[in-house]
Amino acid sequence: MELRQIKYFIEVAKREHVTDAANELHVAQSAVSRALANLEQELGVQLFIREGRNVRLTPIGRIFLVKMQQAVKVIADAEQIITEYTDPERGTINVGFPSSLATYMLPTAISAFRKEYPHAKFHLHQGSYRHLMEAVIQGDINMALLGPVPMEDGKLKGKILFTEQVVALLPSDHRLAEAKSLALTQLREEPFVLFAKGFVLRDLVLEACRQNGFSPVVSFEGEDIDAIKGLVSAGLGISLVPEITLIDNLPRSTVKVPITEPQVYRSVGMVIPRERELLPTEKIFAEFIEDFFARLTAFQK
Repeated sequence: MELRQIKYFIEVAKREHVTDAANELHVAQSAVSRALANLEQELGVQLFIREGRNVRLTPIGRIFLVKMQQAVKVIADAEQIITEYTDPERGTINVGFPSSLATYMLPTAISAFRKEYPHAKFHLHQGSYRHLMEAVIQGDINMALLGPVPMEDGKLKGKILFTEQVVALLPSDHRLAEAKSLALTQLREEPFVLFAKGFVLRDLVLEACRQNGFSPVVSFEGEDIDAIKGLVSAGLGISLVPEITLIDNLPRSTVKVPITEPQVYRSVGMVIPRERELLPTEKIFAEFIEDFFARLTAFQK
């Protein structure tokens, strides 16, 4: 069994079409077909069911696909480790992030890092909070920036980089738009624009409201921080959002107002696997951003 055969197999399984896979791999269709036939003969099992020009995996083919994807990733990681040990300042950093950290925190961290390590490369993976946690646990990535930081997961090691306030985002013509600060209970009767169910920022807002004696009326839901802000800008409701999402990016026709009774915070930081070592360049980046945000927080104080 050759690595080339495995890569051909994975591509065909993904596309369920030999010609499309061959085009993607930039090889002749006959080469892909021959490699798959040799692989099936060597294994002694049928991996695909042929349906005209299309193919689909057999039950044993699906099992084999999972194992081969894991094997290819192990090989790729081993190659990357060797490359980075030769020159860790030129390696690749795979980092996940949610939309709420996309416009300020992540660019700030990467920009500062690249000034000292200009040859380092990044592969960025955007996803939801729980998807990113699972990606780190499963080994799809080794690091994710998250807020709030999960500190009690047995498979993840969390590091808080800073804490930030959650503020009210209101339409500029709202009756409370000129307030210097707000008590959370003043928003009891307002229509809220929140993330959809399953998003951690929604849970944070619901819990803060619950602790202050009410459940917010959710009029609109979204899956992206820019969508949330856009709905508020259109006058369709109010929202509570992390202040970092509004730095240099306050939507038109909106105002942000601090919440002081009570103050609502979230932690922001990174998670790494508890049972795996970071790759050399990733380790440099993790240590760098920990020091960078510690110095930034001290300066702001």
